Amino acid sequence: MATSVLPPATDLTALSERLIDFPDNRLLIDLCGEYDRNLAEIESKLGVQILRRGNELAVIGEEDATAEAVEVLNALYTRLEAGREVGRADIDREIRMGASDADTGSRDGDQLEMFKGGAVEIKTRKKLVEPRTDAQKAYVKNLFQSELCFGIGPAGTGKTYLAVAVGVNMFINGVVDRIILSRPAVEAGEKLGYLPGDMKDKVDPYMQPLYDALNDFLPGKQVAKLIEEKRIEIAPLAFMRGRTLSNAFVVLDEAQNATSMQMKMFLTRLGEGSRMVITGDRSQIDLPRGVSSGLHDAERLLKSIDKISFNYFTAKDVVRHPLVAAIIEAYDADGTV
Repeated sequence: MATSVLPPATDLTALSERLIDFPDNRLLIDLCGEYDRNLAEIESKLGVQILRRGNELAVIGEEDATAEAVEVLNALYTRLEAGREVGRADIDREIRMGASDADTGSRDGDQLEMFKGGAVEIKTRKKLVEPRTDAQKAYVKNLFQSELCFGIGPAGTGKTYLAVAVGVNMFINGVVDRIILSRPAVEAGEKLGYLPGDMKDKVDPYMQPLYDALNDFLPGKQVAKLIEEKRIEIAPLAFMRGRTLSNAFVVLDEAQNATSMQMKMFLTRLGEGSRMVITGDRSQIDLPRGVSSGLHDAERLLKSIDKISFNYFTAKDVVRHPLVAAIIEAYDADGTV
């Protein structure tokens, strides 16, 4: 049984209690989680108390919070009935998005085969990826629908992670022939000096977040083989000059650190049958003082073009540690950094 208690300021006369019956005891155990940690997570986020009584869960709290907790528990149980796992990320997603998926459906002729039964899912070789906020959901839809898509917002909002997931999905489904991931090789306020090794050794530290994302979605040996065959390329932005990127899913990460000329160069690499995604955080520009950010200029110049999608994230969309959202909001409120 979960051990947390209701907030001390709760008016006990205003409490409501809802009972939910779960017929499959094995699934109920999975729903509660080890040591009832899933129930504790819901209690903490929604300010309710959840008690287990045989095959029933009693949810106690203020009426709106109780109704929301019941909805979350039922959604998670339905997920378990479908043979899928329930973890902390799934709980967070259900609490953030609730029933907002109900109006989402697949349409004939587009690339949205993962939008089944109202769910938004990206299938990769290693895991199933689901958006956890409404902004992420809209972003994923645009990644499949738009040939050129911008994702702009603070760190931890899933801009690059979801873009790489969609790229892997399109690659394994034969929509594109290759994946190209790029970043400007700009130091984040530090002078690292001359790095040892060959060219790959010198640029790989800048590209590591892209390798990390790929390894989340594809087996390590397959990633290495595809890189060797050049069906996956991870390269600095400077290496894109002069190329035409056809039949590829192309991601430019940390685009706020591209200059205006670099951004124009990269955007004009788009070839037939390709999709391009530009991600960046306007608050983390590491360019030298006086150098204009290409992301800022692209946003200003291209916003009126209908076929280009712009997607914006805020601290509310952060899906890393909860403290990250609080840190971002604190810096935004200060306005000096």
